[in-house]
Amino acid sequence: MRVLLINTSEKVGGASIACHRLMDALNHNGIKASMLVRDKQTDCPDVVQLRRRWTLPLIFVWERLMIFLNNGFKYGKVFQADIANVGTDITSYPEFKEADVIHLHWVNQGFLSLSNLKSILHSGKKIVITLHDQWYFTGICHYSADCSRYEHQCTHCELLGPCGMDLAKSVFNTKRTIYQNAPITFVGCSRWMADLARRSALTVGHVVTNIPNAIDTALFCPRDKAALRRAQGWDEDVRVILFGAQRITDERKGFRYLVEACNIIHECNAELAKRLLVIIMGGDGRTAAEVLPFNTWIPDYVSDMNRMADIYNLADIYVTPSLQDNLPNTIVEAMACGVPCVGFNVGGIPEMIDHRTNGYVAAYKDATDLAYGIMWTLDSTRYATLCSNARSKAVDTYSEASVAKKYKEVYDNDSNSHL
Repeated sequence: MRVLLINTSEKVGGASIACHRLMDALNHNGIKASMLVRDKQTDCPDVVQLRRRWTLPLIFVWERLMIFLNNGFKYGKVFQADIANVGTDITSYPEFKEADVIHLHWVNQGFLSLSNLKSILHSGKKIVITLHDQWYFTGICHYSADCSRYEHQCTHCELLGPCGMDLAKSVFNTKRTIYQNAPITFVGCSRWMADLARRSALTVGHVVTNIPNAIDTALFCPRDKAALRRAQGWDEDVRVILFGAQRITDERKGFRYLVEACNIIHECNAELAKRLLVIIMGGDGRTAAEVLPFNTWIPDYVSDMNRMADIYNLADIYVTPSLQDNLPNTIVEAMACGVPCVGFNVGGIPEMIDHRTNGYVAAYKDATDLAYGIMWTLDSTRYATLCSNARSKAVDTYSEASVAKKYKEVYDNDSNSHL
C-alpha cells in the first residue's frame, strides 16, 4: 500500500507537524508513505515539493485579495478564512498516480483550489481527509466559534462584510457539489472535531471517524530536568510554566487568560509567585512577556525537535488557555515528556487532559479556575503521579504504532457508512 499525504507546508504549523509525524509513523509500521507539499523546509527524501512556478506568490496574493475585498476591510479577519479559488493541479504528479490512498491534510493559502479538490476526489483513488480544523466542512472558515450555519447552509459569514458576493454560500455549495459521488473518509483529530463534522450538511453520506495525532514517544520523553535547568543557570527551587502558540497574539489561543491567571496567583500565593518563571514560545513572545507579573524566558525559534523536547522537560506544567482547539500537538508533546497540562474545558482539550489525573481542566474562560488549576497541579503532594499519568496517556494513546494501526484500518476499509 502506498499513501500520499498532502499538506501545504512540510514543517510550519501544527497541521504540517502532525502530517509529517503521521508519515513517519506509517513508514515505521509497514506502510509506505510520502508527503507532497508546496513549501518544503527539510531535505527529507520522503517529502516531495510542488514544482516551483513564478506564479505561486501571485496565487496566494490573489486569493487573499479576493477575501479582503469581500471582507469589508475588517482588521485581523482576512486570514481566518480561505475560499480556495486558486491552486495547482497535482493529479499529474507521478507520486499521485502511484499512490493507492490520497490523504489530504491542510491544503489552504493557495495550494489547492476547489477545482483541484474536485479532480482529486473524482480520481478514483481512496480518499481520506484529516480535519485539523473545520474548513473542509464549513464554507470558508477554519473555526466557526459560536456559528452553526455550516450544519445546513453557510451564508453571510460573520468574518466577511456586506460588500461583494456571498463567498461563504458560494464556496459551501461548490464543496457540496464536488463531495457528491466521491466517497470520502473524514478523520477528526479529536472526537470533538469529528462530532462537529457529523453535524455538517457537507459530510452527509460519508464516513466520519476520529484518530489522534501521532508522536515519537522515544524522542519526546522525560529527561533529566535538574540537569537541563542547571545548564540554564536557574535556581533549583524555580517552578516553570510553559506556554506556546504559533502566534501568541491570536485571540483564539487565549493568552490574556493566562495573564489574568498569573496575576491572580501573584496576588494570592506569594510563596509560589516568587519562584515562578514562564517560558513563552511563539511569535510576539517578547511583547507578551511584558504583561506578565513573573520572570520570563523566551527561547529563539526552535525547529529542532530534540531541542523542543528539552524545553518541555524544563517545564513543570504546560498551560494552554485556548478558546477553541482541535487536538493541540503541544499537549501531546508535553504529556509525552511527562509534563502535566492545564487548559480550558473546550474543543478536544478535555479528551487529552484527564481532569485531576494527568492535569487540570478549568472551566471555560474562567481565569480564576485556571489559576487554581495551575496551583493545584504544581502541588508537590501529587505532582509526581500527575507526571507519570501524563506520560502513560501519551504512550497508550498517541504512540506511532497505535495511530498507524488505526489509520491502516481506515485505509483498508471500503465501506461508506459512519464508523
